[in-house]
Amino acid sequence: VQLQASGGGLVQPGGSLRLSCAAYGFVFEDFAVGWFRQAPGKEREEVSCIQHSGGHTTYADSVKGRFTISRDNKKTTWYLQMNSLKPEDTAVYYCAVSRAWIGCDKIAYWGQGTQVTVSS
Repeated sequence: VQLQASGGGLVQPGGSLRLSCAAYGFVFEDFAVGWFRQAPGKEREEVSCIQHSGGHTTYADSVKGRFTISRDNKKTTWYLQMNSLKPEDTAVYYCAVSRAWIGCDKIAYWGQGTQVTVSS
């Protein structure tokens, strides 16, 4: 199994970024996938999760209304569109594959992190 995350970078407050994660080596459409983040000195937290078919999504309260998760099962890729970014969104973002078709409580695979820095 391989997960390849991309799309991080430096952005000014109020700006946007889109993270992508491409997956290989398993039956992608059978599992929920999500995004987590870890800021310096803090624990890793779940940002968003999308069920296997894409019909159900969840978001951390801190990102609701600003971030949107989506997936393309044909491309075995999922995305996190991040708008209205704030300095407190600065973190290493990780893509993850759940052990289940819904929910990201238990993770089977982690991608490498991608740094997102929001700063003027």
